[in-house]
Amino acid sequence: MKKIGILGGVGWASTVDYYRAIAEGAGRYFAERGHGSPLPIPPMTIESVTQAKTRALRGVAGDEESWSAFDAVFREALLTLQNAGCDFGIIASNTPHARLHAIREGVSMPILSIFDATADATASTGATKALVLGTTVTMQARNYADRLAAENITANARLPEPEIAEMQAMIDSDFYGGASDTAHARLLAFCNKHAAPGTAILLACTELPLAFPDHLDDPVFEADGHLFVNPSAAHVAAALNEALEG
Repeated sequence: MKKIGILGGVGWASTVDYYRAIAEGAGRYFAERGHGSPLPIPPMTIESVTQAKTRALRGVAGDEESWSAFDAVFREALLTLQNAGCDFGIIASNTPHARLHAIREGVSMPILSIFDATADATASTGATKALVLGTTVTMQARNYADRLAAENITANARLPEPEIAEMQAMIDSDFYGGASDTAHARLLAFCNKHAAPGTAILLACTELPLAFPDHLDDPVFEADGHLFVNPSAAHVAAALNEALEG
């Protein structure tokens, strides 16, 4: 098995869920193949960054230089994982992937993109339209839209800034450290407002899937009258495939 490097901490609840999902997914893989207990899991190293620090270092869209300090924190973390002997890395967060082109500079260890894993999962649904939900950085950027376009899927036009701010506030208040008692209802109201029938809704912040505890390991699922894509689960599935069969 290949050793997985997990860059976590943004935020910690989704990092915990990544580790759990990888361990349980590997357990199912080996159990299905008749392996006895204890079931193996891939070797893993977690390098956790501080979300309060990285949030403060966010730059301005379109200004590459303004992101240099942000990029450096994640690049250093990836290099730490590389030096720990990891065969490949995953970033357990959507937001930094918008900067992956810069973060991975000087890192020779392969990094699995959440954009690629999510685009593949979305394409499997047959949907031709998508609504991308996530942090301000994710919703202002076109990374998901560009990658989905390669699969002939049209992402939503950029939402008005007050709507993007509402989603960021929801993430900060209802999804920090897990999903609050009001998280599911608040998220669903936002989806009902912005998602037309037949639209694949990308829960493109690693905390958002926590509102659907019965579907944490499902890359694609239907709930509350909507079709959802869980980028975290798709990312984990890609990591398991690489670790166990790559």
